[in-house]
Amino acid sequence: MVEFTYQAGFLSGPGLKFPAACGKAGITRHKQEGDFATPAGRLPLLRVLYRADRLAPPRCAVPLEPISPDDAWCDDPTHPAYNTPIRLPHPARHEKLWREDDIYNIIGMLGWNTNPIIPHHGSAIFLHIARESLAPTEGCLALALPDLLTCLAAGLSAIVVNK
Repeated sequence: MVEFTYQAGFLSGPGLKFPAACGKAGITRHKQEGDFATPAGRLPLLRVLYRADRLAPPRCAVPLEPISPDDAWCDDPTHPAYNTPIRLPHPARHEKLWREDDIYNIIGMLGWNTNPIIPHHGSAIFLHIARESLAPTEGCLALALPDLLTCLAAGLSAIVVNK
C-alpha cells in the first residue's frame, strides 16, 4: 500500500511521476458541491470500479468490482443517498458511471466526504482516466490510462492532494 502525492499537475509515488489533471477551479481546502475544485487533503483509495466489457480487471491493492449500466452516484445534497453509489432508476440527481466515453472505464473511489457525509461538501470525487490532453475535471483527479494502471499496480492506497 503506497501513498501518492498530487501537486502542481503531477501525481507522484515511489519512483513514479505522471502528468495529472485536477478540477477546473484548481485545489481547495473548502470543497463545496458543484464548485469544480479538487479537495485538498489525504484521499484514501477505497475501491476500484471498472468496465469489464472494455478492460481486463486492473491490478490494484484495494477491492475491485465491475460496474453495470444501472450503476450511478448520487450527487444531490438534499437526498439521503448523497455521495453514495446508487442503482438506476433513481429519483435524485445523479451521475451515471456507465458512460459512452472512456473516462469511467476505471474509477478509483476516493474517500472524500464519506465519514460522515456532509450535505453540500462535495461528492463523486474519483480518480479516473483523463480526457485527451489532460483537460481539467469537474473536481476529480485524472491520469492517462497507462499511467493510471501503473499507479494502481504499484499499490496506490491514497492520494495526498497539496494546494
